[in-house]
Amino acid sequence: MKIKAFCSDIDGTLLNSVRDLSPRLKAVVADLPLDFPVILASSRMPDAMRHLLHDLNRSAQPMICYNGGYVLSADGEILEDVSIPVDLVAKILQLTHKTDIHVSLYQGENWYEEKDDYWSQREVRNTKVACSWMPGMEVVDLWSKNNSGAHKVMCMGESNEMAWLFGELHSEHSLDLHLYRSSETYLEIAPKSISKATGLRKILEHSYDFGLESVVAFGDNYNDIDLLQSVGWGVAVDNARMEVKAVANEITLHNKEDGVAAALEKIRDSNFVVGS
Repeated sequence: MKIKAFCSDIDGTLLNSVRDLSPRLKAVVADLPLDFPVILASSRMPDAMRHLLHDLNRSAQPMICYNGGYVLSADGEILEDVSIPVDLVAKILQLTHKTDIHVSLYQGENWYEEKDDYWSQREVRNTKVACSWMPGMEVVDLWSKNNSGAHKVMCMGESNEMAWLFGELHSEHSLDLHLYRSSETYLEIAPKSISKATGLRKILEHSYDFGLESVVAFGDNYNDIDLLQSVGWGVAVDNARMEVKAVANEITLHNKEDGVAAALEKIRDSNFVVGS
């Protein structure tokens, strides 16, 4: 099998113990041909991914943002734009109004925060992106006027409240929403019709002359399962959930032990990489 592109999740997969790109990873990416696509696939917003590509010296690359709800080509063309309807966003805000749950709203290049607290500052530190401060219902009003919605709603808080919110939304909107608990204290909400695999397929159909079978992909969590199942070679890091490991073709080292770099080195050294 010849590998013509690699696609990777970011948090818990590509980043190391200090939530950064390791020198080893940068070195192996530098060894790849310049025309070899390096595609990041994440629940992150675009600006939280661009600085990572810049650090890899691969700035002009396609991106799968918001788990596939917002997909950009290498030159910035929007290839996919699927959002949560604004009335559902308003319902989530109403459900959480009398709780301690923190709600972050994302749409395209914009990230809106109502509260300057532990959760918002944690996201600023982790993603290295600045948010816009605006009350949630004002964001809903803005989106109502613009006929738009949320590419992602991220809810953060105490685990019991997050379990309650998951249950409330799952009971009524399981057919409309992806409800993804990335940890006990996080609930990421996205449109049901999209995934990282659908985003990757859009990119390949638009920009390249090969299909999913020529891609190696890396992941660690539930939202990576369909991606690893869809590509030619799916790799789970050792810290991945058991369900992810079960569908992977290979299990590499822990993300804190440079698992992605180790797997890419094997592919490189086996002459499976195709490029100029």
